[in-house]
Amino acid sequence: MADFEPKIVGFLCNWCSYAGADLAGVSRFQYPTNVRVVRVMCSARVDPSIIMEMFLQGADGVFVGGCHIGDCHYITGNHYTEKRMKLVRKLLEKVGMSRQRFRLEWVSASEGVRFAGIMKDFAELIKEIGPNPVVGDSPDMAKMEKLFIAKNVLEDFRLRALVNKQVEFLEKGNVYGKKLDEEELDKILYDALTVEFDRAVILWKTRREPLSVKAISEATNIPPDRVLDEIANLRRRDLIKLDRIEGQSPLYISQGFEV
Repeated sequence: MADFEPKIVGFLCNWCSYAGADLAGVSRFQYPTNVRVVRVMCSARVDPSIIMEMFLQGADGVFVGGCHIGDCHYITGNHYTEKRMKLVRKLLEKVGMSRQRFRLEWVSASEGVRFAGIMKDFAELIKEIGPNPVVGDSPDMAKMEKLFIAKNVLEDFRLRALVNKQVEFLEKGNVYGKKLDEEELDKILYDALTVEFDRAVILWKTRREPLSVKAISEATNIPPDRVLDEIANLRRRDLIKLDRIEGQSPLYISQGFEV
């Protein structure tokens, strides 16, 4: 779209990337005005669920900028940022939105030229991708629904605990003292993310009317045996309950889905 001007939200850490943006402005380095900056004390203060909320509110792209690894003013803040933002990219894929709509970069206070270049490249990329599909006159309701689900998944305390433990697992190892490498940790994280996303989808689909395992499977594309396993897990957590039995089919309804 030739006349499309993307809306970009940028979360910048106070000590480095915001200072880099300030230097770009003071030095009159030209870059697009599409980005709306939110200053945070550390990139680790940017909760992944907030990024999903930005897309729900109409942002076409979201940028997070922090200090270079090893230079964080809070020592390991950007290490946690790096681990958390992996979830954002993975969930955007599950939602069906381009993961390129989100960008994480490390920019120091002296890199005003680099910051301007990154913003220019990001704005041009978002312009090529096009408008956010969940806003406008004809929003994609399926993607909007999945964004709501993704936001709820990112707020799950078990997933948060696992992400926050990753840096510790890399540096100190697990309870048995075994250090896990990046690839092993990513697999554990992505497997947990898939499970939590599927559970959230099941809760979403059953939030208004009770459904059978077969109906849930057809609505979610999750195999029936997986649906049954996840329903058992959700029932143990009192998140879903048996509503009634029709013929030989139990019908389940969620205990509430927060959005």
